Amino acid sequence: MRAAVIQMRSGIDRSRNLEDAEKLIREAAEDGAQLILTPEMTTLLDRNRDRLMASLIEPRPDEEDFFAELSREVGATLIIGSVPVLGQQKVANRSMVFSEGRKIATYDKIHLFDVDLDTGESWRESNLYQEGKEAVLVEGIGAKVGLSICYDLRFPHLYRRLAQAGAEVLTVPAAFTVPTGEAHWEVLLRARAIETGSFVLAAAQGGEHEDGRHTFGHSMIVDPWGSVLDKLSHDSPGVAMADLDLAKVRDVRSRIPSLVLERSPAIRTYRA
Repeated sequence: MRAAVIQMRSGIDRSRNLEDAEKLIREAAEDGAQLILTPEMTTLLDRNRDRLMASLIEPRPDEEDFFAELSREVGATLIIGSVPVLGQQKVANRSMVFSEGRKIATYDKIHLFDVDLDTGESWRESNLYQEGKEAVLVEGIGAKVGLSICYDLRFPHLYRRLAQAGAEVLTVPAAFTVPTGEAHWEVLLRARAIETGSFVLAAAQGGEHEDGRHTFGHSMIVDPWGSVLDKLSHDSPGVAMADLDLAKVRDVRSRIPSLVLERSPAIRTYRA
């Protein structure tokens, strides 16, 4: 299976973001990609709450229909890393999977990014976004694929559960900050691949965005042994691609069977 990860620099104009995503998706498909992942907040990246909500309320052509038809046209499975979806009280940060002209799965981001950084940046995703409740595994698209979004990457138990449920490929669409990206992005991606014996597809936002934020970029594809098969060594829009030999998942997991040998011992505490 040939897979591609799309790196974008999404902004506050949803129509332009759709055009940018379509161009890169078609480029990947023309190069033979059968599974294509876009980054977190593919269609709208805006930390201005009022402007984001106004954009979501504004009537416009259905983005789900757009991606469904695009998946049919290019003959590939599209995993749209995430889009903001308006709910009753908060917004869902939702990954969507499209194949053969239809939406077949969705996943809402479970772990929300609530942090204060040394740079002075403060993020409170929970103020706007509703956390997801369920992990999601997708079958019937050429591989068994486990979905995640950005900050989920720091919670290894999610990926182990997906792998133990059969996931061969793990997706990590993201919009990592520059300081955390420089320090941890590749290390965490390779760790998740090694811990689970899975391929990891990581599609990132990159560069300076219209809302003032800076994201790290450096999208990549990692194999089950932790080797980087392809990567973008920059934060500009682009495509990274690799052929995924799913037999390698079985090989690595047989050599290091940590998924089946995992134990959850009780903790005994001693007090001096």
